[in-house]
Amino acid sequence: MPINLKEVDGVQIKPKHKATCHCGAVELELSLPDGLVDVRRCDCSLCRRRGAIVTSVPLSGINILKGSEHLKLYQFNTKTAKHYFCSNCGIYTHHQRRSNPSQYGFNVACLEGVNPLKISGVPTYDGVNHPADRK
Repeated sequence: MPINLKEVDGVQIKPKHKATCHCGAVELELSLPDGLVDVRRCDCSLCRRRGAIVTSVPLSGINILKGSEHLKLYQFNTKTAKHYFCSNCGIYTHHQRRSNPSQYGFNVACLEGVNPLKISGVPTYDGVNHPADRK
């Protein structure tokens, strides 16, 4: 059952919520009218290593307020997904999804005031056996 949240440990998820990397060079504005929808982890080779808790928004749901010049793109395997990291501090901020390229997944830990470790029962999606890899 998907986890949907309007609040995390007393912090309200605003309809327009700010997100930053660790050093603050990259600043995003996320459109979250329904809060955090379908909070999850993934066990693909990259997500396993970064350990992020993510959720998604439509491509129009992320506005880069500052620091686009600091975002570094990383792609692997089919090169469908586009993973973005701050080139200063290395924090993963967001990615264009492989399973749904009309959406960005984003790192819940980047949301201002939100501690994703306070979210219990986060499911892990099977990214190892990705549907796009099946013939």
